[in-house]
Amino acid sequence: MRIALFSDIHGNREAFAACLEHARQHSPDRIVLLGDLVGYGADPEWVVQTAMDLVDQGAIALAGNHDEATWKGNGGLNPTAAAAITWTRQRLAAPALAFLKALPLEVEEEDRLYVHADASDPHAWHYVMEQEDARKSLTATRQRLTFCGHVHVPRLYGITATDKLTAFRPVGAVAVPLPRPRQWLAVLGAVGQPRDGDPAACYGLLDTSTSQFTWVRVPYDIAAAAGKIVDAGLPESLAARLYRGL
Repeated sequence: MRIALFSDIHGNREAFAACLEHARQHSPDRIVLLGDLVGYGADPEWVVQTAMDLVDQGAIALAGNHDEATWKGNGGLNPTAAAAITWTRQRLAAPALAFLKALPLEVEEEDRLYVHADASDPHAWHYVMEQEDARKSLTATRQRLTFCGHVHVPRLYGITATDKLTAFRPVGAVAVPLPRPRQWLAVLGAVGQPRDGDPAACYGLLDTSTSQFTWVRVPYDIAAAAGKIVDAGLPESLAARLYRGL
């Protein structure tokens, strides 16, 4: 089974469309959206409608903290993110808002856990930034593989049966084996707003038959996405950071 995973799309139509097109060349059996469909970018309605269509076709979609903020309020977001969510909320039709409100925080499938943030407390939106954060997330689940987003930076953590934890910074387009009996936590990076110094959109491909995971980087039309942000009157810093990948 081949699974394409996307996280932190953040209203970036150009990045999401490019990643979907790339993923479909690999004929995935399942699509998983790990949350934060909206926020920052200028095409929230298109992104949410695309997610709704994918779910109708069998995809799994989860809630991120920016998705939750569209219906719960801007608490916990920094001023720039809050301004973007206020703008986003006003541009989402009722079906899109209802879809975001109904999204689950986590989904288990076979030996896999899908979650937006730290699996030990998905409601709290904690970031998995360091090894101890990863340990806390991994020990909270019996699932062999955990996939999360939220951090916008690709990372991989593994923990052995003897509780030894290792951390890796993955390289794009290189398949990484995820052997048993070790537990693994893969942090996807971001489709719509990468923050690892590489402006190319990032998504993941899991091959369950070989237990290998690949982080895929996809160039997209950054100028178009950034121009829409500026034209919409959103904070210009949100456009500028797309070029830097930071």
